[in-house]
Amino acid sequence: MKCIYNCMIHDAVHPDAYEGKILFDQGKITQIGDVENIPENTEMIDAHGLDVYPGFVDAHSHIGLDGFGIGYEGMDYNEMNDIASPQLRGIDGVKAMDQAFARAVRGGVTSVCTGPGSANVLGGTFTTIKTVGKRVENMVIKPEVAMKCAFGENPKRCYRDKSDSCRMSTAGILRNMLFKAKEYMERKEAAGDDVLKRPAFDMKLEALIPVLKREIPLKAHAHTSDDLFTALRIAKEFNLRITLEHVTEGHLVADELAKEHVPMAVGPSLTGASKYELRNKSFRTPGILDKAGCQVSIITDAPVIPQEYLPLCAGLAVKSGMDPFKALQAITINAARHAGIEDRVGSLEKGKDADFVIVAGNPMEVSSKIQYVYINGEPVVTPDQEWE
Repeated sequence: MKCIYNCMIHDAVHPDAYEGKILFDQGKITQIGDVENIPENTEMIDAHGLDVYPGFVDAHSHIGLDGFGIGYEGMDYNEMNDIASPQLRGIDGVKAMDQAFARAVRGGVTSVCTGPGSANVLGGTFTTIKTVGKRVENMVIKPEVAMKCAFGENPKRCYRDKSDSCRMSTAGILRNMLFKAKEYMERKEAAGDDVLKRPAFDMKLEALIPVLKREIPLKAHAHTSDDLFTALRIAKEFNLRITLEHVTEGHLVADELAKEHVPMAVGPSLTGASKYELRNKSFRTPGILDKAGCQVSIITDAPVIPQEYLPLCAGLAVKSGMDPFKALQAITINAARHAGIEDRVGSLEKGKDADFVIVAGNPMEVSSKIQYVYINGEPVVTPDQEWE
């Protein structure tokens, strides 16, 4: 049993911080706030003058699949030979020992949603993991949480001379796969236990059944307003759950997006406009969407922005007009909801994982200094720690 005391708690649930204690055991928070009757032999951790936040959560990155400092030959986040690859699983490409994870931890990022990139119309499934571990199986929160799909320039650029040279083609390829998967699922269900009546096994179509059954959402890469609405249109056609990723022009159509009630992950905003669909990129976007009533997460799309700069991105959104508490939620509880892991992480509440960031100052400001990071109740960053 351990207890953090003498600290200000920012739980990502209540807008105002409060002084209190956090009691945790076996990787879980057991009490928080006005804690009494602390058991004997509890390890007491004095956080005098410090603030405690939930471990930060990134709802969209490629950490572990795009390695740190290893160049093109180490990139495993896009299959470049098949525009529709739903059978791929992000968990199978994660390099648990990559240096990017240690850097993420030092920045207070304790949980990430990571998976395939956006070269393909269907790229495969994302996974959610903690940022500490030697093998991915021991890091996993949920192995498959969303099916990546992509709209816009990336599939066109990567497959222009093969199978996709316009936005209509992208939409058509996605619809075709969903229609095939729907027929496959219905034939399989109609056959029941009769093996002879079942359709021939198809791994691609099998991978789309959880999407059609609304067990996991489509995770739709879309920057421009037209791509955002195409993604939503197709999701409605097939009665699918969907999350919107990047949402670069979201601030231009915030009133329309607010009507859809779907989670939105905004970013990466700390980069230049490298293609025409990014011309309207702005750190104002998350704040405008939030004020319109949308559920907003702020993302790095790591390694586009290094994973450890997630709280800095939230701070830049505040500088551009976002409410500070809403910016905190955008890298904690909203991000956890976006990834479907809010029962485990994203806020400091009884029963949740003991993932903490203990900071001198505000973690969204560059002058702050992270003193401790705990993941699953164990310290993974300490003030006296030496890094290679």
